[in-house]
Amino acid sequence: MTGRAVTGARPWPYAVWVLSRAWLLACVFKVVTVPGPDVTVDVSVIYRSWYETLLTGTYPLDDVTWQYPPGAALAILSPALLPFLGYAAAFFVLVLLCDALVLGLLLYVGRRPGIRAAGAWGWIVGVPLLGPTVYARYDLMVTAVAVAALLAGVCRPRALGALAAFGALLKGWPALLLVGVRKGRPTRAAWGAAALTAAGLAASFALWLPGAFAFLAFQRDRGTEVESLGALVFHVARRFGWEGRVELRYGSLEFVGPHVELVSTLALGLGALALGWLVLWRLRAGSFAAHTPAEAAFTAVLLFTVTSRVISPQYVVWLVGLAAVCLAFRGAAMTLPAVLVLVASGVTLLEFPIGFGHVVASDAWGVTLLLVRNGLLVAASLIAARRLWRSTVPGRPRAEAAAPLAVGGQPSRVAR
Repeated sequence: MTGRAVTGARPWPYAVWVLSRAWLLACVFKVVTVPGPDVTVDVSVIYRSWYETLLTGTYPLDDVTWQYPPGAALAILSPALLPFLGYAAAFFVLVLLCDALVLGLLLYVGRRPGIRAAGAWGWIVGVPLLGPTVYARYDLMVTAVAVAALLAGVCRPRALGALAAFGALLKGWPALLLVGVRKGRPTRAAWGAAALTAAGLAASFALWLPGAFAFLAFQRDRGTEVESLGALVFHVARRFGWEGRVELRYGSLEFVGPHVELVSTLALGLGALALGWLVLWRLRAGSFAAHTPAEAAFTAVLLFTVTSRVISPQYVVWLVGLAAVCLAFRGAAMTLPAVLVLVASGVTLLEFPIGFGHVVASDAWGVTLLLVRNGLLVAASLIAARRLWRSTVPGRPRAEAAAPLAVGGQPSRVAR
């Protein structure tokens, strides 16, 4: 990755993006076959079923696989914008447009002093490493909102807050974008805008369709999914006679059997510890630079991803987007964890869909893939947390945070 500013005259980012996205489209349109399960079924069957239910004037109240905030209805209904295409084809095209939007934003800000081309290259490379799954889920749409929020938030905290709230109503995790906003007036502006936006949109969704918040019960009842960090315990245990099994529950393959509930509870406990660490960091942090919100969001999403009971392949696109924003800032401290996330993206493609049969069978190859992928994410989480703490908490080395970062031609302020 280069650290040089994007000049707009260089065609390489566009050329590589076009070629790599042509390959992704060829995969989801089944011109090219990728080994493993058909990843497009979620769109052509599940999403389309939800689409038809939403058109009747209600959320899918009787479908336990509907586990998304009410704003997800906008993503599911979005193919109606292209009625001349079939549902699945329209969905893939809209995801492609969101992908192009993220690239455009990263290239646009790359023209400013203090911003570098590495962010755009991180996005260009990271997305295709995940394979066709990234175009067959709506997570890339949510990631586009998150990237726009962080980039807008450099100068406009209210825009960050409003977009973070909108993203949270699409899929929850963008609420974590607010954790790293500079203390004082920017925090009040961002959090106030987020609260007003969330309240207004939540009320609108509740009035628009009944059952807007039924998803909360379905999320609560989920167990340990076969690709999660906690699942490694049972993958190994199966090789030593553990009597559990894998079942399709709540839309994903989960372990069922002795001690699964305990591991799921421990995962929730680790999530609580991650939240506690973030609260402590927020209270202790004293130095905020222009890149701090992106670094804090990246760290927070990493921590909650690795401690989750579910780590679906599409979750990694969230991390790729946040890593790209971190890489865009010259002087940011997240280069190593960002690179680890990009490597984990490639391993994720090997794990799903290519090697998913091995994962479900808990054989040596499947366990190795999961161990490497999840190990990379854990390492990225710990390194990111350490670097975020050291660069912002008083009494620690913070060379990166102490240097003013020029954005938009003006040095950014560093608040103590």
